[in-house]
Amino acid sequence: MQLIEFLAPHFAFVSDPTAWVALLTLVVLEVVLGIDNLIFISILTNKLPEAQRARARRLGISAALIMRLVLLATISIIVQLTTPVFTALGHGFSWRDLILIAGGLFLVWKATKEIHHTVDPEDHKDTMLGETLQISLAGAIFQILLLDLVFSIDSIITAVGMTDEIAIMYIAVIVAVSVMMLAAGPLADFIAKNPSIVMLALGFLLMIGMTLIADGMGYHVPKGYIYAAMGFSALVEGLNMLARRRKKARSGEGH
Repeated sequence: MQLIEFLAPHFAFVSDPTAWVALLTLVVLEVVLGIDNLIFISILTNKLPEAQRARARRLGISAALIMRLVLLATISIIVQLTTPVFTALGHGFSWRDLILIAGGLFLVWKATKEIHHTVDPEDHKDTMLGETLQISLAGAIFQILLLDLVFSIDSIITAVGMTDEIAIMYIAVIVAVSVMMLAAGPLADFIAKNPSIVMLALGFLLMIGMTLIADGMGYHVPKGYIYAAMGFSALVEGLNMLARRRKKARSGEGH
């Protein structure tokens, strides 16, 4: 009874239609923002031995959910991360900006290393493939959490700007991460079975990394432009895949 009385004020929004619209919007936003992280998780876990891939995805995403819920519990501190701590080049840098820049640099470095290996697979000097095969399962999960921290802080700050209901934020995060859990396996398998998709996904990560750096430097790039570019590129690649399959089928019929 006491638990119900404690939770009742937090779920008062159920009778407010506006709150339901905010919840739906926030769920969609969290799912869309999770695409970036999902691409990274798929590429990273595909470098592990096949027997460990599914486990790495489950553990990484589960740990990411726990981390996001903990961050929501400290939302008052997260919001303060937008306060400038120093000024340089005419821009006031906050802790959020520094986290975005660090995450962007990490993504750019990671994607560049992977692209280098894909373009020149014979060069095994300091390649990400060689490094990834040597890391443990815990190492892969650590990298997933490291990048998820960047995306989590950004998405939580965005959520604060949309609603004041903490319960809505919790529900949106749980739903979004659940969708990530369901989509991680199929996406990773699709990328593994279609080598040309790997380069496209790495290009996405490179673009996302540069966007994070630009955002941290004070140059905000609307997310709509980023996802529109990603969607168009994916459509073109899908048409190329369809053309290759039909060409292969026709050549098979010719024999």
